[in-house]
Amino acid sequence: MYVVSGGPLRSFAGRVGIALMSALVFSLCVQAAPSKDFLHNLDSSMESLVQQVSPSVVQILVTGYTTVDSHGQGDTALIGRQRTLGSGVIVDPEGYIITNAHVVEGAVRVRVVMFTSENSNSPHATLRSRTTTMDARVLGVHTGTDLALLKIEASGLPALPFGRYQDLRQGQLVFAFGSPQGLGNSVTMGVVSSTARQPDPDRAMVYIQTDAPINPGNSGGPLVDIDGRVVGINTFILSQGGGNEGLGFAIPSAVVRRIYDQLRKHGHVHREEVGAAVQTITPTLAAGLGLTQDYGVIVSDVLPKGPADTVGLKVQDIVLTLDGKPVMNVPQFDAAFQLRMAPAPLHLEVLRGSQKISLEIPVVEQQDEMDRLADTLDPVNDLVPQLGFLGVQIDRRISEMVPSLRMASGVIVAARTAFGNSVESGLATGDVIHAMNGITIISLDTLKAGIKQFKPGDPVVLQIERSGQLLYLAFEME
Repeated sequence: MYVVSGGPLRSFAGRVGIALMSALVFSLCVQAAPSKDFLHNLDSSMESLVQQVSPSVVQILVTGYTTVDSHGQGDTALIGRQRTLGSGVIVDPEGYIITNAHVVEGAVRVRVVMFTSENSNSPHATLRSRTTTMDARVLGVHTGTDLALLKIEASGLPALPFGRYQDLRQGQLVFAFGSPQGLGNSVTMGVVSSTARQPDPDRAMVYIQTDAPINPGNSGGPLVDIDGRVVGINTFILSQGGGNEGLGFAIPSAVVRRIYDQLRKHGHVHREEVGAAVQTITPTLAAGLGLTQDYGVIVSDVLPKGPADTVGLKVQDIVLTLDGKPVMNVPQFDAAFQLRMAPAPLHLEVLRGSQKISLEIPVVEQQDEMDRLADTLDPVNDLVPQLGFLGVQIDRRISEMVPSLRMASGVIVAARTAFGNSVESGLATGDVIHAMNGITIISLDTLKAGIKQFKPGDPVVLQIERSGQLLYLAFEME
């Protein structure tokens, strides 16, 4: 090692050092220019994305009722008035809007606020944004997935397309739009923390986890990718204090699209099945049946002449994969079933003894009680236009078709209608009207005659049966 000090050598070394430093600074300056351009391009791209998506995101204003403590008042629940805020996204130019079911729960009146900026290029465009508020109709609700479909009487609206959930990747950039804490037209940015998270192991529902800040009021708003496609619907957060902690969850677009299609077509969701049942393999089960593995999922039942039976699925087959995804337990099997590409058939790989077998099983939709009732409807005679639904009078034949009814009289809300002049009563498909303002409803004619007697502003209280529970719906005639 040499130590140099003083004299001409030191001067030469200084000049060399200065030259090297100058070269380094020049090099950094040359590299800084494209780096700055990249940031400008990134900034412009995000601004363009927000301008593209924002007009399709709406605020949901809900006035309604919710059940409160009945203090031992029998089986009839007491109802308290409430106002809630949420978000939604336009998914069809003809006014179809997706939001969360919990946003519109107990709704008597639902309004949609749309935001339009006068000059989207202005840094203060949000301050000068115009809002349009319209009444919305709840076309259908599916509490199992926490999704609801709304309809407003408008056309030519800016709608967002659905993205392919199968293409979503961990670490992908995403944006959450909505009205957190009622602050309309807001956007946050983050990444996909997990493409498939199951917070409750006892439920099949799988969610997208994101660290894009989500707060109360974001519920029902879209989670979009960099192309402005809806990859999920924001639905809940995990938080100690009620605010965002980077643990937000969205319903995957594959689930949203399937539920949306059914709510739009039927007003409710048909149960899908393949005619087979599975259960988790335990070490004891494996030992008793002499299985080759003590983990995974086994076929416990195959419905005779059902879709699975038709293609050759057998009891005691061990499921290895579903649509190419490994299956280790029943919740994982159910989750993969939910997230498949509907209406495509189910692709199963099973182990039968020592042989691996690939099967393609058609998925069928099961009609429910409301579908069977809908076949009996007369669109003229069964219409109750003031309440916006087609009703079925309960008689002996209907009682046999719907044995779960609490009372053997009343009118069933068999289908909602699109009449713009009907009052927002809070009725949903499947509700049963037993009484109106304390008067028992024994027939459809009784209901139609009674509702005609009310004038605008008159109070109306319906005693209804919903999911086996009696409750009241209160509203004013319009």
